Amino acid sequence: MTISTLRRASSAAVVLTLALAASACSSNSSTTSAAGGASTTPAGSGAAISGELAGVGSSAQTSAMKAWAAGFQTAHSGVTVNYDPQGSGAGRAAFLAGGNVAFAGSDSAMSAAEQTTAKTRCGAEGAIDVPVYLSAIAVVYKLDGVTDLKLSPDTLAKIFDGKITTWNDAAIAADNAGVTLPATKITPVVRSDKSGTTANFTDYLSKAAPSSWSYPAADVWPIKGGEQASGTSGIISSVSQAAGAIGYADLSQAGDLGVASIKVGSAFVKPSADAAAKVLEQSTKAATATGNDLAFSINRTPTGDGVYPIVLLSYHIVCQHYTDAKVGQLVKDFEAYVISADGQAAAATQAKSAPLSAAFLTQVKTAVDSIKVG
Repeated sequence: MTISTLRRASSAAVVLTLALAASACSSNSSTTSAAGGASTTPAGSGAAISGELAGVGSSAQTSAMKAWAAGFQTAHSGVTVNYDPQGSGAGRAAFLAGGNVAFAGSDSAMSAAEQTTAKTRCGAEGAIDVPVYLSAIAVVYKLDGVTDLKLSPDTLAKIFDGKITTWNDAAIAADNAGVTLPATKITPVVRSDKSGTTANFTDYLSKAAPSSWSYPAADVWPIKGGEQASGTSGIISSVSQAAGAIGYADLSQAGDLGVASIKVGSAFVKPSADAAAKVLEQSTKAATATGNDLAFSINRTPTGDGVYPIVLLSYHIVCQHYTDAKVGQLVKDFEAYVISADGQAAAATQAKSAPLSAAFLTQVKTAVDSIKVG
């Protein structure tokens, strides 16, 4: 089966329906995030809630969403969350269009234009980016006989720009001294859909390898042609089926594929939750973020040992004010669980993500608490 055939097969949206069942929280229940104490009770409105909560977006968040559902069901009965992992771009578009989509999952923050559109969808106060998930983007590959591939930023950029076309190229050999590399053709596989993972990956290439990568960060792959696949699952499926293939995907879904170590400074670093968490410590709030919006600019050229810079900080995009009190309370309660100590730990176990730090979660909790209902 060809990669193109697999791409078509994987392009259909997969709806992740999470049936949540549990008892309601009392009015004195509180969620203590990793920033606080040891409470394991998810935050809630203090009253029984029910209904459906719909979200669309990041396919990278799929595993985390499953984990958050499993935890949230211990707090609220009669609630169903429908999450459709169509991709970050589709999620933002669906959320901004309104309808029954209450939140978007996105691996990149809203653009200035989207923030303006959000005022039409959400009212004058607009929408905010709430960081919920930090994970490494793995460079995945399938190459017989090579189990510990190392790649420098420039070599990686040239591979995805089509300037390096075989695995035994001198540049790859220089990164992998002592390793026997086959003359297999390299097949880069990239996202066909509008993707926050692509935005983060191209942002890394543009900043870490500016002399080898001439394209700006973009959520649509900037180079025409080549092999494409829809969603994170599409990338994994396509790379798995083609000898010599290489792609990029959330670490949580790398499965049995090879995962490359990336050169940072003078050392090669393997993606991990700990290595991803370290880069966030060196990153800053985006210049466009105001008020309770928590869009961040990731440092792609960090310093220090064991820091992995190809990461995505994934968000839930929510209205600052929900006039529909029932929907608003569902959103607020769900986000309170997601950023709780239990929510972050559940995602770390299920999705290999990096739990957001205590200091960072202090800011995030303020943003969630600021959501107005009714």
